[in-house]
Amino acid sequence: MKNTGTIKYYLAAIVAFSIWGTFSLVLRPLTAYSSLDILFYRVFSCAVIMTVISVLFRRQELNKSFVLLKSLSGVLQRKIIVLNIGAAIFLTINWFSFIYVMNHINVRATSVAYLICPVITTILAFFLLRERLNSAQWLAVLLSFAGCILLSYSNITNMFYSGIIGFSYACYLISQNKNAGFDKFTTLNVHILLSAIFLLPFYPFHSGPIPTQAHFYVFVEMIAIVYTILALYLNLYALEGISSSKVGMLLNINPVIAFILSIWVYHESLAAIPILAYSMIFLAVIVFNSEGLLAIIRNKFL
Repeated sequence: MKNTGTIKYYLAAIVAFSIWGTFSLVLRPLTAYSSLDILFYRVFSCAVIMTVISVLFRRQELNKSFVLLKSLSGVLQRKIIVLNIGAAIFLTINWFSFIYVMNHINVRATSVAYLICPVITTILAFFLLRERLNSAQWLAVLLSFAGCILLSYSNITNMFYSGIIGFSYACYLISQNKNAGFDKFTTLNVHILLSAIFLLPFYPFHSGPIPTQAHFYVFVEMIAIVYTILALYLNLYALEGISSSKVGMLLNINPVIAFILSIWVYHESLAAIPILAYSMIFLAVIVFNSEGLLAIIRNKFL
């Protein structure tokens, strides 16, 4: 029954990462705009939407989170505050680097980033969170790492950009595993508000002319609501029921979808080595989650 109960957390992670896999469909139409402008409007829009929802419709959950924070010792309060400030910083770095690489490098470089991320997340979870890995899971980590090495041979510069995206999001995932007990929507609201506060001083000096085209705002709101608020909420919800390392490995769904789109939609060139590398990483996802998936199948169908 315990394994059956985790299905909803697996589904939350799968839906979140499937949404992110299609990010290029709403981000590439905005290539005419600077990465910073897209980031500014994305974050500010998310901050307003989530704060309005929290104040008008989720006041009870908001109060519970404040009461929980006040009930903690001074040391734990400071730890939680530092964790959330750090999470907001990592999230802001991740968003800017992702937008820049997607619109000014290529789609495949962003997919590589989220192939690297699970390996980094799993290793960080092992050392920082003391999450235990069995032999099959270590094999999956090695397979993923080998696939990433193969991908790096094709373009080391792209691998550098991918590393920034992957590392920043891995750090965000790890920080949130330690942020247990608080309402996830409220937690995400705090992160985005902090991100907006960090970015606000840069807006007057680094923003371009105010966009006048309607399609800019349509795509930005889609990014804000579906690709930011919904997907991140599902991601944080998944962390309530499954480990950071498992969430990290399921994250590979994102780059596999992005990889397919880069070929079929954006017609980016493809060689034999990337095909081999992506196949190895896809196999690694199955191997890493094999024990949990088999347990769910046994409980559900046998």
